[in-house]
Amino acid sequence: MFLVEDSPILRQRVEAILATIPGATSAGHAAGAAEAIAAIERERPDAVVLDIHLENGNGFDVLRALPPGTRAYVLTNFANEAYRRKAASLGAAGFFDKTTEFERLREALVGIVRP
Repeated sequence: MFLVEDSPILRQRVEAILATIPGATSAGHAAGAAEAIAAIERERPDAVVLDIHLENGNGFDVLRALPPGTRAYVLTNFANEAYRRKAASLGAAGFFDKTTEFERLREALVGIVRP
């Protein structure tokens, strides 16, 4: 899995959640869209967890650039309906609110990990 998150504290929190999933491995992380796109193209992770608001660019830029077959899960503080619809239209497999849905993100990721 690859994590796209510009907040070091939230990045650590998500990485801690990923560490509790048997068989899950990290393919890396990035704080900005261009950095994330380049790393995802290089690493080819099965899944990407990404925020909408990044240091440069945004999560929608990353969603547009994902290689076919890469599952994307948006985790954001901006969980409004317009963002949910836009993420879904760009192929996001899930959309989660950082303030209330960390456990739902974990459940979604458990379902895709290949032990």
